Amino acid sequence: MTHVTVAIAGQTYRIACAEGEQAHLERLAASYDARIGQMRAAFGEIGDLRLQVMAAIAQADELHETRMRLAAVEAELARLKSSSGDERARMIEARLAEGVHRAAERIEWLARSLNTPSVAEG
Repeated sequence: MTHVTVAIAGQTYRIACAEGEQAHLERLAASYDARIGQMRAAFGEIGDLRLQVMAAIAQADELHETRMRLAAVEAELARLKSSSGDERARMIEARLAEGVHRAAERIEWLARSLNTPSVAEG
């Protein structure tokens, strides 16, 4: 077991961690400290404890959203794995068609923007 000293909201903390995890723990602490700084900039001096609680809740919310997205992706993957070959091919084809459609729309938008005279050309 090794120890790392980190700074969060102007306070230093000595934290134990597994060997080789020091840099990871330092990055986590720096991320959390940056979040507190963002909240301080947004809300002003409302108290360190309140800022820390708000930052912790914001990060917990991000973690929750990430877990929800991961669960949805895992469910989609399981559905794709269990589908028949023909059904899987149709699903892939539909996704590819949607991607091509979005790309075509983007190309058309770019073409229109290139063909529209600018105010400077007047």
